Amino acid sequence: MSTAAASQSNIRAGIGCILAGIFCLTISDGLAKWLGAFYAPIQILFLRALIALPLVTALVLFLGGHRALRTRHIGVHLLRGALNVAAASFFYLGLTRLPLAENTAIAFCAPLFVTAISVAFLGEKVSKGGWLAILAGFVGVIVIVRPSPGNIQWAALLPLATAFGYAIMMVSAKRISARESMFTTMFYIVFGQLVFAGLPLAFFWTPIDWAHLPGFIGIAICSTAGLGLITQAFRMAPASVVAPFDYFGLISATLLGWFFWNEVPDVWFYVGALTIAASGIYVALSNGRRKQSPA
Repeated sequence: MSTAAASQSNIRAGIGCILAGIFCLTISDGLAKWLGAFYAPIQILFLRALIALPLVTALVLFLGGHRALRTRHIGVHLLRGALNVAAASFFYLGLTRLPLAENTAIAFCAPLFVTAISVAFLGEKVSKGGWLAILAGFVGVIVIVRPSPGNIQWAALLPLATAFGYAIMMVSAKRISARESMFTTMFYIVFGQLVFAGLPLAFFWTPIDWAHLPGFIGIAICSTAGLGLITQAFRMAPASVVAPFDYFGLISATLLGWFFWNEVPDVWFYVGALTIAASGIYVALSNGRRKQSPA
């Protein structure tokens, strides 16, 4: 009974962590949408990493020690850093051209891309129901965008590119030895972001208005805290339990967009967003059941 109670406690804590993490990321996205009117995505990402890296380094050293900074997969980490910068740049650019909720909903196709890429490159198996869920998810994107010959929202390709880049980044994590801790991965994600966002920075740099500095600090803190809380959620509870709560981001993004930018989605947005969420949840639950079943 005590073991069962502890398990239930971990599940509740895991759900709480992922909800808090998603809310932090939504705040970070809202700040990026605001700052995107003044600065290029590359500059926002560079300053976000520049502020976050000392915080992350201190946290990693405190929790994992100096060993957490060592890796035998520096090439993979740098590749993931480049993918992270590319995906986040597309997402931040999309925030300046699309409503917050719409940009977020389309980016939630990432789990569907992860499943498809895992089949193509890792030889994983997906049921017919899984393929139908993936197809339904992309239909949900079409429902949100509703392209027509005279009205094609090319900006919708930005969060879609974000989802694809994020999916490749997630799948590439399988190339990292399981012996490396999550603290190592956390450090090199931020380090890689700083390096690859810094390379082209001279072409995009805009002098900083000091009134915007709290926004940059907020992005760094909220994004770092959000990713940390989400990571902790998946450590505390089964992925099949906490993954569906990831779609709380659709609700928080919709509310934030309405409150600050008066963005009111139409009924087709809700139809498409629910389709994407249902597809992602189905894929997450089916993957969880498959991993729990005997070989």
